Amino acid sequence: MRCLFQLFQTKNIMGVKNKTQVTVFEFSGLTDDKLVALFLFLLFLMVYIVAVLGNIGMMAMVHISPSLHTPMYYLLRYLSMVDLFYSSVVTPKMLSDLLSERKLITFMGCTLQFYFFCALAGTEILVLSVMAYDRYVAICHPLHYVSVMTNKKCLSLVILSFFIGFVQSVAQTSSLFSLEFCDSNLIDHFYCDIPPLARLSCSKIHTCTIVTLFFGGSCCLSSMTIILVSYIFIMNSVLRINSASGRRKAFSTCSSHVICSTIFYVAVVCAYYHPSSSTLKTQEKVSSVFYTVVTPMLNPLIYSLRNQEVKKNIIRLLQKRSHSHI
Repeated sequence: MRCLFQLFQTKNIMGVKNKTQVTVFEFSGLTDDKLVALFLFLLFLMVYIVAVLGNIGMMAMVHISPSLHTPMYYLLRYLSMVDLFYSSVVTPKMLSDLLSERKLITFMGCTLQFYFFCALAGTEILVLSVMAYDRYVAICHPLHYVSVMTNKKCLSLVILSFFIGFVQSVAQTSSLFSLEFCDSNLIDHFYCDIPPLARLSCSKIHTCTIVTLFFGGSCCLSSMTIILVSYIFIMNSVLRINSASGRRKAFSTCSSHVICSTIFYVAVVCAYYHPSSSTLKTQEKVSSVFYTVVTPMLNPLIYSLRNQEVKKNIIRLLQKRSHSHI
């Protein structure tokens, strides 16, 4: 990440100042205007409620609907579970801070927030790549789909995604919070993240930069590679289908995943892959809000609105519910 490289160069020039380690951090938050803060609180509270209900609803629907007991929806259920926890790591604290005069978090609280945020973000990236592989097998090798994407294999891939996500987070969290924070305790952000914390450090961040680039870059690049390669093969297979209806059907099974993956990666790139500049800190916060708060809400909505099988099951469940009240 370019911003981390520039931070490293800055830290090499700076001398080490006061050695008193910070025990409590304070966030600058999203805004200092109370009216704007109240508006954002109501807006993001609604977004968070929709995210929680949407992801729980998606998991429940996949569980109780026999027609959704396929590998694609099995993986979607785990994506919803990751989104549910992922949004809950940052959003409740952010909502509380919007109504608070001082936005404080302890050193340990900051460490735990970053650890679970980093772990779940890494897991989400990897689950999205597993879902791309699932679509590749379904479209490019339809006759072998059932034998390749077994429940056991799906579970193994999900467990591997969680394992890698949480292990890489251990490495990034250890390297970040082994730094000394002895100059200021004001984090110019609304949650604990690498760039604003690195800017606060009064020690050299060379090791932290290398660890972050290696683990964060490896997860992102490997996932993006799997997704891009899968869709190159998918496009090649779909274009060979003679009937227009067959092509539309094949594309429709992939469109929800493509949209969710694109939104997530665009937000991440906008938040992290930019030059370190004070004029871009607002962009960094906006992008961070999008992929920490908004994206977990959008995923179940996108799958609900664009996936015909999910829409059919939602209508069927609503009809059953209305008949039961008659």
